[in-house]
Amino acid sequence: MKQHASVTREHAPDAARPLLASDEPPPFELLTPQGSGRVLLVCDHASNRVPRRLAGLGLDAELRARHIAWDPGAAEVARGLAGRLDASLILAGYSRLVLDLNRPLASPESIPKRSDGVTITGNLGLTRQDRVGRIDALFRPYHQAIAHLLDELNIRSPLLLSIHSFTPVLDGKRRPWHVGIASRRDRRLAERLLCALARPGDVLVGDNQPYGIDDEHDYTLPTHGEERGIPHAMIELRQDLLRTPAAIAGWVERLAQVCAQL
Repeated sequence: MKQHASVTREHAPDAARPLLASDEPPPFELLTPQGSGRVLLVCDHASNRVPRRLAGLGLDAELRARHIAWDPGAAEVARGLAGRLDASLILAGYSRLVLDLNRPLASPESIPKRSDGVTITGNLGLTRQDRVGRIDALFRPYHQAIAHLLDELNIRSPLLLSIHSFTPVLDGKRRPWHVGIASRRDRRLAERLLCALARPGDVLVGDNQPYGIDDEHDYTLPTHGEERGIPHAMIELRQDLLRTPAAIAGWVERLAQVCAQL
């Protein structure tokens, strides 16, 4: 089977101990693989789980619950949207602090040493073997799963949506947008999402705010969207708007209505 996405591999010594124990959850979760919906959903920062072997990366549970470790609310929105659209969904199984699945492997943020003022002690002094172990256990399976699903999707003109959430304050600066749509060269899907979300006039929609897409900070959409020529976009929801099940359900409903028009 032809694989369009390429994932760089370094070779770890044979004696390297696996990052994930046999009784730990897999590196990703796949929902509705045979979904009839036109959209493929991905959630790169769905979980704040840390492999047992890494002892929480030296962070306590309170720090691991913060936005530095994951995108709070994003997984719930993605699950709800997948159910409404009968769409396939791939969710990351482990924290972005272990290895950020949406960063190129050459990026310093791939395995961050510091995030929003917090030192990630479990990421200091890593050996090449440590790094390769995380790549092989988490990065490669996740992106191979996305590539495989896109190869196998039996739908006409698929769309790729990446679901994220963003903190309302970063580095002391407030972010006023309720939702942001990120895109780059291919604006086909982004323009339609921006128009549909802004039309009711009750939310502030960011166009490449608070984030855009670039080669330094993004891997998922450039690799699986741009390289294949599939219309794609990133949806960023502000985390303080996702604090309750009712709020999450409201965004699922709004996004489902928008996606139904695509």
